[in-house]
Amino acid sequence: MFDRELIRLIGGNKKYVVYAVLLMVLGLLANIGITASICWAIWLTIPPQESEAVAYLYPAIAAVAAIFVRYMASRLTGDLKDKLGRKVKKDLRKRTYDKILKLGVRSTDGMSMAGLTQVSMEGVEQLDLYYSTYLPQFFFAMIAPILLFCICVGIDWRFSVVLLACVPVIPVSIIAVSKYAKRVFAKYWGIYTSMGDTFLDSVQGLKELKIFKADAARHKKINASAEEFRKITMKVLVMQLMSITIMDLIAFAGAGAGTALAIVGVMHDGLSPAAALFLILVAVEFFLPLRSLGGAFHVAMNGASAGRKILSLLRMPDPVWGMKQVASHELSLSHVTFSYDGKRDVLKDVCMAFPERGMTAIVGESGCGKSTVVNLLIGANRPQKGQVSVGRDSLESVSRQAYYAQLAVVSYNTYIFNDTVRANFRLAKKDVSEGEIWAALKKVNLEGFIRDNGGLDKVITEDAANVSGGEKQRLALAVNLVADKDIYIFDEATSNIDIESEEIIMNTIKEMSANKNVVVISHRLGNVVPADNIYYMEDGEVKESGTHERLMAEGGGYAALYKMQKTLEEGYKEFSAWRENRQSGVRADGEARA
Repeated sequence: MFDRELIRLIGGNKKYVVYAVLLMVLGLLANIGITASICWAIWLTIPPQESEAVAYLYPAIAAVAAIFVRYMASRLTGDLKDKLGRKVKKDLRKRTYDKILKLGVRSTDGMSMAGLTQVSMEGVEQLDLYYSTYLPQFFFAMIAPILLFCICVGIDWRFSVVLLACVPVIPVSIIAVSKYAKRVFAKYWGIYTSMGDTFLDSVQGLKELKIFKADAARHKKINASAEEFRKITMKVLVMQLMSITIMDLIAFAGAGAGTALAIVGVMHDGLSPAAALFLILVAVEFFLPLRSLGGAFHVAMNGASAGRKILSLLRMPDPVWGMKQVASHELSLSHVTFSYDGKRDVLKDVCMAFPERGMTAIVGESGCGKSTVVNLLIGANRPQKGQVSVGRDSLESVSRQAYYAQLAVVSYNTYIFNDTVRANFRLAKKDVSEGEIWAALKKVNLEGFIRDNGGLDKVITEDAANVSGGEKQRLALAVNLVADKDIYIFDEATSNIDIESEEIIMNTIKEMSANKNVVVISHRLGNVVPADNIYYMEDGEVKESGTHERLMAEGGGYAALYKMQKTLEEGYKEFSAWRENRQSGVRADGEARA
């Protein structure tokens, strides 16, 4: 199996494959030299040869020299394959990492986090075996039978022709197996990554599984996934054993045929016994390279399956960026149409403007296209029609580094790293002072909490599990305040947090909008009342725009949604007050009875 696309992946490391093949050929010639030396020494003992003792010194010297060459060739081949494997792994991991960096905030379509991890780690390991083991063996297996034919044809042409004719039977069997093996290995990697996804998902959601008492059901699902993987693994092993058995039968049959022809040559055609012995010993060399290739074939199939996944990642188009510097911090969408799948338009002829200073809000029911607008503004996606601009320049024409130097995004799932509070702030600004950190924490009402819980050396655990949701959101906001960007995008930054934290965050956002371009995406319309301009969206279109007062006066979709939310909030407040009064009454009655 020879895949040109996979060969192109190794780039300049192809030379190591060539060197390894040349050393393997040298090792084969040394093996032939050892065999020839043994046969030479035996020939000297056969009458009517009357050789002196010194004559045996020549085949002995030749054998020692050939053994030394064989040893050095084997040693150098091993070292070269190891070097090839290490360089390929290093280069592929670097290319994979660089690709992920180039994609930036864009998601890796069709590849989960677990799948991406497995491909970039285990997939590269499998490709290492493909390049360092299978590929040199592939070329050597093509050269070795022809080289042996050229050596043996002068001794007995019938022997050489028959063995050369038997050699292609092994590749034919490999090709026959490969058609089935491709499907098996593709399925193997699919099940493998799926099992990884299930396990990672279960570990991340372990708390929820315990709360809902669904851990037993999840346990069964993981067992089923593991059992499916076990079955496909056993199928791979059975296929490997069957194909190896077939290749062994072909190799032994071919070597047996060669041995029979050599014996016939001695009995009827005057072939020298020493020459016949040489042919018999060399016969197996016709088949060993292809037999080893067959053994490495299954490694190659596994590596090729992993390689195709790496190729699919590397083929993903890079986001288009230019070289212009950001001259203005004003953002705009001009007649933008966007679709994720090319079939259904998520945004339809959308026009929006986000001035250099001020608070602009985008609201609407779930699925209306708010988050898609955010993805366009941050450069994660590009529109099929229309233009996203920063200042007078299209987003595609400005430098990504220059644009991101002006941009900060705070969302409901902004990541806080498993590190100290100080270290998280230094990610946003390398030379940030402690005074700046405390000032930012004070703005979001976190100063007291941090001081009382270890200070700036407090370690935030994985997924910020040791702080509340509100504290996590406020900490994310404080980190972004220290970054001091000119454009801030808040994508549902107050989602699923307490009212106190929500109020603090919204007050800080409004204060920032006096000097920054602030874009707010929110499902709760009460948060965007102070906005300078509000875009109300339905089904991927901007239906209304204006201030809160203007939109309420128009009495359209925004006003209806705002009134509905207001009614629900007031009803919830009344219910909460009633419940609190009732609980107070129950407690008072209990104390009176006591």
